[in-house]
Amino acid sequence: MGSESLTFEHFRLIFVLYFSSIVPLILLIYLRVNNFISKSIVKFYFLIFALCALGWELWFTYGIIDGFPVDMRRSDILNFYIPKNLNWILNSLADAGAITFGGIYLTWIILKKDNSFLYKWSWKAFALLLLLFVSQNILVEMFLYHDQLSVGREISWAPLSPWSPYYNPVLFSFNDRTIMFQTQLPWLFMAPVIYRLFIYFINKND
Repeated sequence: MGSESLTFEHFRLIFVLYFSSIVPLILLIYLRVNNFISKSIVKFYFLIFALCALGWELWFTYGIIDGFPVDMRRSDILNFYIPKNLNWILNSLADAGAITFGGIYLTWIILKKDNSFLYKWSWKAFALLLLLFVSQNILVEMFLYHDQLSVGREISWAPLSPWSPYYNPVLFSFNDRTIMFQTQLPWLFMAPVIYRLFIYFINKND
């Protein structure tokens, strides 16, 4: 780590990543052990984890095709607390847990706890989910990962980010922090996949 010290921004990123990765997993295990949720929901969680990992997290972490690995895009102190080989796992767990289930829960709340969208496709619910997924991704890019996703720190091509880094314009900037086209693509593609799979597993209910 050299002489670099842990700043508040470093601590915030580390805390949010570990919390959003581990706490939902622990909660999922608790709910399943106590029979509050079905096996299908657990299967859904791990399927989303795999899709996120294979869809972009592994590619972005290791810079597999025409990108820089994550340890070359961030500070040494972050590499110490979030090792590269753990980075994609933590991010995929957060994607499957906090973001996916958080988005579905907030959609349920916004729709006044109407369960019907959980069992049958609703365009209104899908629009809310898409908005929530993309909004959180923009906030994460702006306030947590802004240093490692900025201009000049190219991230790899990925199956769910297929036009980049070859076409990766800046969508907009805020306080000198850029929001890039490439990093928004995965959640645009994943939103309908997540919603359709959730309906399938909810109806399966085994």
